[in-house]
Amino acid sequence: MPTVPGAEPFRHDGPPIGVLLCHGLTGSPAALRQWGEYLAAAGLSVDVPLLPGHGTTWQELNTTRWPDWYAAAEQGFQRLRDRCDQVFLGGLSMGGGLALRLAEQHGPAVRGLVLVNPAISTKDWRLIALPVLSRFVPSLAAFSGDIAKPGQDEVAYNRNPLRAVHSMRKLWRHTIADLPRVSQPLLVYRSLQDHVLDDSSVRLIRSRVSSTDLTVVELRNSYHVATLDHDADAIFSGSLHFVRRLSPPPESRS
Repeated sequence: MPTVPGAEPFRHDGPPIGVLLCHGLTGSPAALRQWGEYLAAAGLSVDVPLLPGHGTTWQELNTTRWPDWYAAAEQGFQRLRDRCDQVFLGGLSMGGGLALRLAEQHGPAVRGLVLVNPAISTKDWRLIALPVLSRFVPSLAAFSGDIAKPGQDEVAYNRNPLRAVHSMRKLWRHTIADLPRVSQPLLVYRSLQDHVLDDSSVRLIRSRVSSTDLTVVELRNSYHVATLDHDADAIFSGSLHFVRRLSPPPESRS
């Protein structure tokens, strides 16, 4: 099935420091392209994969499950690992959950993580009914497009495919159970006005990871898709500073 224009993956091969960026459920690399281009222009290798079932139709997404999305993210991680001395992970929403899962599974091979409104939990009581509801109702109205800045488009679906959402919750359970395995440096951005997620995900991350280098930055001028919102420049520059702080200068690498 052809990819919707604007939802294409983004890749840039540069020096031996790489960053993998993962988009959220029902979204696409469009939400992360500006971030990826900023890091690429700063001299980093960047990989922003299009996750299976995304960038086409919500019906196709309903045929995929979280191991499919994780496998695509892991392939992007491996591409960078094959050619880079150090690899960092970044993620928006569910992409933040995928980044955490990669960090849990690959340990020291992940140098650090930058998470923007990461999704691994919610207090929304309606999700309790998902196991039953997803058998009879294919989709509900989307939670995409939560952006305060006018004129931005994350190229996401206008429906939430419920079987895919139900599978995402299984990813959350695995990720939450293994959060103590995350010991890498973490930079987390959280929008104070987020109409998609509550603060439960960030609270879990802060309380359960083993990272001693952990910073949470509050965003006051952005909604959920903060990478396309008023605080995007701060996210981009902050993530670049984070990568450079944790990366040795070229002359010190052997």
